[in-house]
Amino acid sequence: MAEADPLPPVANEEVSTSAAIGADEGPPSKPQRRLGRVGLMLLVPVLLLLAGGYYWYSLQGKVYTDNAYLKQDKVSISAEVGGRIIDVAVGEGDEVAAGDLLFRIDPEPFRLQVAQADAAIAGAQANITALANDSALSGADISSARERIAFAQSRLQRQQALWERGFTTKADFEAAQHSVAQAREELRLAQARSQEARARLATGSAVPGQNPQVAAAKVQRETAQLNLSRTEVRAPMAGRVAEADRLQAGQQIVAGLPVVTLVESRTSFVEANFKETDLADMTVGQPAEIRFDAYPDLVLKGHVASIGAGTGSEFSILPAQNATGNWVKVTQRVPVRIAIDSKSSRALIAGLSSEVTVFTDGRKH
Repeated sequence: MAEADPLPPVANEEVSTSAAIGADEGPPSKPQRRLGRVGLMLLVPVLLLLAGGYYWYSLQGKVYTDNAYLKQDKVSISAEVGGRIIDVAVGEGDEVAAGDLLFRIDPEPFRLQVAQADAAIAGAQANITALANDSALSGADISSARERIAFAQSRLQRQQALWERGFTTKADFEAAQHSVAQAREELRLAQARSQEARARLATGSAVPGQNPQVAAAKVQRETAQLNLSRTEVRAPMAGRVAEADRLQAGQQIVAGLPVVTLVESRTSFVEANFKETDLADMTVGQPAEIRFDAYPDLVLKGHVASIGAGTGSEFSILPAQNATGNWVKVTQRVPVRIAIDSKSSRALIAGLSSEVTVFTDGRKH
């Protein structure tokens, strides 16, 4: 029994040791918790400051706008002559090359105009032949008039001699004088007709060597032939057909009224409307990056091609009038043309919404 007495003190030592360990792992004291809160409060502003600084640095050397749209050259095509459409060779979205037939207008009325012009040429040529063989041009009328003058003058001389001797009447003498005057008037008329005939056969300085009547008839024929050729409306350039719903066989079209649009997809560019405050460091030639809402994964490279000569409001139909007491300053937008340098893997459609970033420092392209 005496040998078992030392065991209880050992157990008490283990309990005291466990209590000491538990005391070390207990909750932190109030000064430690206060220090942690202060560190957290300092860490959040520092992180916000670092994030703001990084964002500010990332914006340096570039300007951005999402007010941008893809543009393509468009040509509104109309017929130069009016008429009825008899043939349509293209449809909506078709790709055409320069010179391809788009539609054809009924050519029969214009063929009749060509035939009418040919008849006018023939008539003018026949008229020239008739004038060349006219007696007024040949001088026969002038010779006849001169013979009548000579005969009237000889008769007048005889009547005058008889009048002086008293062997004729005053009436016969005056009749002889009248015959001379009448013959001279006939000569004057014959000479005038001869000059008129020569004038009709003469050529002017505008069309040397060609009679004006024939020249006018030939011009009429060329005009009719030109109108006939214009009945076939062809593409002035390569592109894609748009707004072709008005091309219907049998439809009557008016000259000069657009009926179809041709879009040149190979000359795409972006018109980006930048704030006037973004133009301080922007110059022509600076690199740009283009993104499209329709193709989120597509990024194209480009450059600043030109900066607009005026703000958008200056070229609007009804420009703003700021000469009032209620004027509020509004940041204006200036159109900037962005040329596309890289080839797109997707079809570029006119009017697509775009996002443009211009690198004013020129370092990124």
